[in-house]
Amino acid sequence: EWISQLRYYWEDSWKDGQAIKKNMKTLVARIVNAKCLYGYEYLGNTTRLVITALTDRCYRTMIGAVDLLYGGAPEGPAGTGKTETVKDLSKAVAIQCVVFNCSDGLDYLAMAKFFKGLAGCGS
Repeated sequence: EWISQLRYYWEDSWKDGQAIKKNMKTLVARIVNAKCLYGYEYLGNTTRLVITALTDRCYRTMIGAVDLLYGGAPEGPAGTGKTETVKDLSKAVAIQCVVFNCSDGLDYLAMAKFFKGLAGCGS
């Protein structure tokens, strides 16, 4: 159905966003009754994923989580496209997505570098 697809509307902002203040007109991404402010982050001209029933389901779940001020972490077998789906959704709503893989070599010093970088850029 149309309501379960990712769609965009030009409407009043209900909160402060990355590039917009409350009650100003902005682009809003919607799926079902969940909504997310468009991030206005230029991410380049890259390819997009093929939309399947599974990617639609992941999009609905993740935008619903963002609307409720939660995060999300898709789980499943390796090589099924979880990371690529989340990265594609972040492109669709123009919010930068940074991915790092956890392994045995990831210790507290490496995590400190991640957090130092986040703090340094104002995240």
